[in-house]
Amino acid sequence: MMNVLILTPDRVGSTLLQRLITIYMAGHQYDRPVINLHELTNGINLYYNTTYNREILGKPPGKDWAYYQSLEEIVNLLDKVDHYKTARLAQYHIKKREDSLADQIRFYEYLNKNFFIISCRRENLFEHALSWAIVGHSKELNVFSHYDKFNKYYDIYKNGITIDQTNLTNHLYRYKTYLNWVETHFEVNSYFNYEQDLKNIENYILNLDIFPNQERRTWNDIFSIEWNDWNKCHKLISDLGSVEDTKMLEYEQTKSAVHAVAKLETQLTLADQKYLLDNSEKYNKAYEGISELVTNGTLVSGVPIKLQTLAEKRKIIKNFDECIKTYNKWVNNNNLGTKYTSEELKLIGNQEVKEWYQDVPKTLLLE
Repeated sequence: MMNVLILTPDRVGSTLLQRLITIYMAGHQYDRPVINLHELTNGINLYYNTTYNREILGKPPGKDWAYYQSLEEIVNLLDKVDHYKTARLAQYHIKKREDSLADQIRFYEYLNKNFFIISCRRENLFEHALSWAIVGHSKELNVFSHYDKFNKYYDIYKNGITIDQTNLTNHLYRYKTYLNWVETHFEVNSYFNYEQDLKNIENYILNLDIFPNQERRTWNDIFSIEWNDWNKCHKLISDLGSVEDTKMLEYEQTKSAVHAVAKLETQLTLADQKYLLDNSEKYNKAYEGISELVTNGTLVSGVPIKLQTLAEKRKIIKNFDECIKTYNKWVNNNNLGTKYTSEELKLIGNQEVKEWYQDVPKTLLLE
């Protein structure tokens, strides 16, 4: 079975995981194409693909994604093609669709029989809820270009945000509902733990039982650059968190996001500027290779850029301490999650940023 389905409440690394699984699978020798479909329930398109010289599934052109297909129609489309599929299923999409329970159960039975199923989880539910709350301000779940990251998040870094506490707890309840949904309806083959597995995501993916019987090919084997080096470059190029004073970017912003993103690189420490320079050629070559996979229909989009570390969240959320109190109260009342003190979160945040930088910007060290 080479079809892979990722179950997600979102903000748990699921988009990154499905894109990377598809890229790694594309780097191995399969007997047929591997195509990423992203979310199964908001539109799938059957079309003739000239690269593969066959009919394949993809997302509708122009991002016209909506709930216009029944679950039965989705199953029929999945059955019409023999290529391998990678996809995700988000519980909140199922809730919004309002399909009957009987239709849902038939859908889940098909997925259990035909997909290798991964359930994404988070240990730090506090940061999970903060990430969702930031989405409410940015209106973006992910960004895939450095210019989009600058345009979507510049004002948030410049002005900060205040998180509504009811909104925060609602996201925690949604996560709790997601856990029950997974345990009730799915035969999970693997659990992706964000805090544990993201650090070694290549090892996690290559140890999944989804590859042909052959030697595993790493990111370096495919693109001639280590995954961690490529991903660090992917974040650092548009790293708003390293900026001490966003006013210095205002002039570049008025010209274009291209100028602004170029300016961002000069705000990094000299060690990280050198790191980008040393890896830029291989980073760009791999980026172009991934773009080709998007063009030929293998991927829905490129690899998402890391948005905010915990330290960056602390930097932009004005009522961060209030959020800690609200979260800890929710944990007490729901017997789910781990309570945190401000000091514990500071240690977690400082440890995380050390993994992203050669020399951590002073703007991101929590004191």
